[in-house]
This record gives sequence, C-alpha cells and structure tokens, in this order.
Amino acid sequence: MDVLVNGPREDTRGREYDPATGKSRPSREEAEAAVRTLIEWAGDTPDREGLRDTPGRVVRAYEEFFAGYDEDPEEVLGRTFEEVEGYDDIVMLRDVRLETHCEHHMVPIIGKAHVAYFPAGRVVGISKLARVIDIYAKRLQTQETMTAQIAATLEKVLQPRGVAILIDAAHQCMTTRGVKKPGVSCITTRFTGIFREDRDMERRFLDLCRGV
Repeated sequence: MDVLVNGPREDTRGREYDPATGKSRPSREEAEAAVRTLIEWAGDTPDREGLRDTPGRVVRAYEEFFAGYDEDPEEVLGRTFEEVEGYDDIVMLRDVRLETHCEHHMVPIIGKAHVAYFPAGRVVGISKLARVIDIYAKRLQTQETMTAQIAATLEKVLQPRGVAILIDAAHQCMTTRGVKKPGVSCITTRFTGIFREDRDMERRFLDLCRGV
C-alpha cells in the first residue's frame, strides 16, 4: 500500500515509489547501510574517522553517476527546428566525453562518443545530442547496449535520413582487474539509413571522427 508524504509517493517501508513504473527504490538510509556493509566486508571499520561520512558521500555520488534513470531521452529531443535554410548534410558532434559504469562490475567506462545524423528537414539543438549521450551513460551499461540505445533514440525521435555513432572507451573492469590490460580501448559503432546504405557516407563519418 502506498501513502502520500508531502507530495511524493512512498511505500509503507518509506521507500521512494514511482507509480508510473510500479517500482520502489530503497531509502537513503538503506543505501548508506549497504555501503557500510561493503566497507566492513572489505575489512575496514565504517565508524573510524576517515570512513564515518563515506556512506553518505557514496550515495550522493551514486545519485550523480546514475541520474540517467530519472530522465527521458526522447523528451530531451522533443523540440526540433525546421528553419535551416535548406541545410542538407551531416550534423555531427565529435569527441563528446563519456563516463558510464559497467553493469557487470560497476566500475567506470571512460571514453569519447562521436555521433551524427543526416537531417530530413528538421534539426535539434546540438546540446540535446550531448544530453542524450549523458542520459544513457548515467545508467549501468554495456558499451554495446548504450551505442544501440543512443542510435535508436535519435532514429525514432528525429526520423532523419540516417544516424551514425562511434564510441571509443576504456573499461576499468578490464584495465584495473581481471586480465589487467591498460591502454586498451573498446570501439562500438551503429549505422542506420544513409550511413548504412551508402559506404561513402559511412567513410565520411569515420573520416570526420579522425578529424580528416
């Protein structure tokens, strides 16, 4: 059973409840308790001076790292413009810094995204493209899934002649643990429409990624 407390909904355990999805989140107190448990499991004492405030800091950091769950990328792209004086070519953002977290080990994936679309009569503010990348990045991810999600959202909302995306990122789950191979990056791509059908357009996009 749900109750209303000062406007937002909470379930009977005091957890934040989203009626749109039917899901509830643990309370901040539960999240901080989980961090204290991990500190103890690692072999340290959560009550010592240097760690006393760490659970709260970690929870606040998680609110920032995973803010993408609270945003709708389609809504961000909702406002478009048709007055482009007949512009008919690639619109691209290059070298967009990307920070996400691996869903397998919850450690950072850091790199760059290059994203382009070929408009079909309407364009969107370029900052919105960067915001869409950030929204998907601020979730637990695999690079392959994130690449496909960004491309699919641009394709669905903007309905362009084509979308191209390339992500080049280093996975700390590979560089700092496991096989420990620093200096290795992972590249994923997705091409739709004209970028998939026309190899010259694909080549143009890849040349622009390299700054050629």
